[in-house]
Amino acid sequence: MFNVRNIGKTLVTRTQGTKISSDGLKGHIFEVSLADLQNGEVVFRKFMLITEDVQGKNCLTNFHCMDLTHDKMCSMVKKCQTMIEGHTDVKTTYGYLLCLFCTGFTKKRNNQIRKTSYARHQQVLQIRKKMMKIMTQEAALGKTENVFQSIYPLHDAFVRKVKMLKKPKFELGKLMELHSEGSSSGKATGDAAGAKVE
Repeated sequence: MFNVRNIGKTLVTRTQGTKISSDGLKGHIFEVSLADLQNGEVVFRKFMLITEDVQGKNCLTNFHCMDLTHDKMCSMVKKCQTMIEGHTDVKTTYGYLLCLFCTGFTKKRNNQIRKTSYARHQQVLQIRKKMMKIMTQEAALGKTENVFQSIYPLHDAFVRKVKMLKKPKFELGKLMELHSEGSSSGKATGDAAGAKVE
């Protein structure tokens, strides 16, 4: 799923009596940027991963929720445009019930002279209906600004938030299968890989 498998270290209280240290880590939620998980540049999307199981010194995590950073949301909101939000519940093939929140902003049409680009209420309803349809079909929005061009031009159309409403019963076999697939166990590195600039 992600290129980097080792995302960091965490503290835990030592085992004392009947209180086992691995039980203290189960249910622990880690907040990680997508750039850290995939060695990319998409730093505004953050994932929350929940610890499902502990094996030795490794915590096996699973998806908990996804969100955009506060500064990204604030940078997209501007005046003289309409903010359109929609949300819908989606059931995945793996049995997860997710609530997807989508956000889009109107933009100026080509050769538009008027300063503002507000959408009418009926257009907002049509765009929201189309957002929900796309989210239920594909369960991921990505770059879909072109889909809404017939109603009103949009920019910065993102899946803003993904909340986990219901997940299937915990099975260690499925979790191990999830962690065994994908690339090698990438290490979290502090140095940036790139070409030297002269």
